[in-house]
Amino acid sequence: MITTLLVIAVILYLALQLEDKLSLPSPLGLIGLSFLVHYLFQQVPIMTGDTEHFAELVIFLLPILLIADSLELKLSDLKEHGLSLFYLAVVAVGLSVVLAIFTADWLFGQYHLSVAAIIVLFAMVLATDPVSVVSIFSKFELPHKLKILAEGESLFNDATALIVFVFIGLYALDGGEISTAYVTETSLIVVLGSALFGFVIGLLGIAALKTTENRIAEMMMIIIAGYGAFELSEHFYTLLNLFGSHSHMHLSGILSCIFATITIHHLMTRSIEAEDARLGDDVECIQQEAQNEPSSRNMIANVLGRIRISIEERDRHVRTKEDVQLLALVANTILFVAMAEIVDLSLLWHYKTEILAMFVATTIIRALMMAKFAVITNRTTRMSNVNFRWWGILTFAGIKGGLSIVMLMMIPVGFEHLEMFKAVVIGVVLLSTFIYSGILLAIIAVNKEAFAREVREEEEAGLH
Repeated sequence: MITTLLVIAVILYLALQLEDKLSLPSPLGLIGLSFLVHYLFQQVPIMTGDTEHFAELVIFLLPILLIADSLELKLSDLKEHGLSLFYLAVVAVGLSVVLAIFTADWLFGQYHLSVAAIIVLFAMVLATDPVSVVSIFSKFELPHKLKILAEGESLFNDATALIVFVFIGLYALDGGEISTAYVTETSLIVVLGSALFGFVIGLLGIAALKTTENRIAEMMMIIIAGYGAFELSEHFYTLLNLFGSHSHMHLSGILSCIFATITIHHLMTRSIEAEDARLGDDVECIQQEAQNEPSSRNMIANVLGRIRISIEERDRHVRTKEDVQLLALVANTILFVAMAEIVDLSLLWHYKTEILAMFVATTIIRALMMAKFAVITNRTTRMSNVNFRWWGILTFAGIKGGLSIVMLMMIPVGFEHLEMFKAVVIGVVLLSTFIYSGILLAIIAVNKEAFAREVREEEEAGLH
């Protein structure tokens, strides 16, 4: 265990040094160093030894990653860009799956995949990794709207891909009949139910937060709310059965976790903003009182006390977010170390043609979806206009992550194409991590001045 801790700490330290000194995104450094360490240890696992245990590890760590990313989203941004995010995270995923169904025979004709198998396969490789996107964007000066679109899409895209995978793909793979009515009804129930459930958990969390001024206790409450929403949603049928419902209804743990965290973050931020407004009134009150002779010492002391409390609350919230981000960074390091251990290079090489075909196909499909999005946004005033630079960023922000492998582990063991699916999913995750990240860095470097100009324009308009 001590060796494991040392390996994780060293890898994270070196990855952060590479990020600071060479501007190398931490996901690239983490996965590269993880593979290096794994083979230096002569391929002896120190975290997990197989994909099944890796999937369990991802499920354990996924909520903290979602919590950290959700704390960066503001409700005002979601309202302003809600239509755009709905297209990117919901419509684009649905259209991508439909397009995949019509092109799968050309890609994997020799396997004679059923429609259900195609949906399962493409849903796995359409799920993106918000951690990688946030990590890359945090090091550069990019327009706020572009960050919201890319980071928000990465976050909500995971929930959509998982819903398609579980409630449509696996359902059909198990013999269920897919119909328009079934897809519509299931999607509405899962999405709205998960959002509502997460909102309720968030309200309970904010109520608990009001009982403490301890920063560590505050952080624990946020984690409890996020993990609680995730776990209870995944086992929602158990709650219903406690009340005699005898239902098998599932919700989306990802969506519930996101909405619970956003609810807490929004209410905390609104409370701090209200305190800031009162702070301005208090300062003005002190200035007026100081001009009076004699001044009221008690009144000034009370005002100063309120100012101190307001500053402490704001500082506590900021530091709590930083603590959660640190936990998420450690969790991400653990995931990359574990991923290096489950990669079978011989298996990847055996299916290299299928991996490359899937990687190229999903890249083209994503590029087409983002191009369609750009055309739509440039024809309406209700969505943020997307230029060619933004199209490039949005296209290559589709880096894949651990959730894809979690879904992989949910496929029935007896499925005849499971080995090929494993190779393709893991291969695409690795290729997207390195190639997409490299292209993103190149696009940002080439358009650095243009992005800086757009940032200044946002600041002048009061949008940044």
